[in-house]
Amino acid sequence: MARILVIDDDELMWPAITQMLESAGHQVATAADGEDGIGQFREKPADLVICDIFMPRESGIAALGALRKISSSLPVIVMSGGAPRSPHIPGVECVDYLEVAKVLGATATIRKPFNASDLIEIVNGALAGEGTHGLAISPRAKSQWRWDVSAR
Repeated sequence: MARILVIDDDELMWPAITQMLESAGHQVATAADGEDGIGQFREKPADLVICDIFMPRESGIAALGALRKISSSLPVIVMSGGAPRSPHIPGVECVDYLEVAKVLGATATIRKPFNASDLIEIVNGALAGEGTHGLAISPRAKSQWRWDVSAR
């Protein structure tokens, strides 16, 4: 089916995501951070990229920006388990980096942990070019799915 590049510094995630995607017939390559991922993409472009946000050397947000410069039409799914906690400051809300990724051009976002069926559904939608921009999937229940296809 598709060649998918997974960019994530959590080496424990690679086998799980690879198995999920390969069981759906996709070919998977992995990279440990945004810098390695962009290098791999330049050498051998993928049909879709799945990228974590918080990584060493180059973050997923930076990688998303670099990928958008290379190809504005490349499907990019951004994933995260959540932001590092900052001290509580009254009146200041925590930043939802998945929302930031959507604003910066992510095709879709998914929150960790997620299951195989949710990942495959979002990957298939992104590959099909279905209006998935701004799709945020909660792993807890499909009833919590939130679609936001408004122009940003």
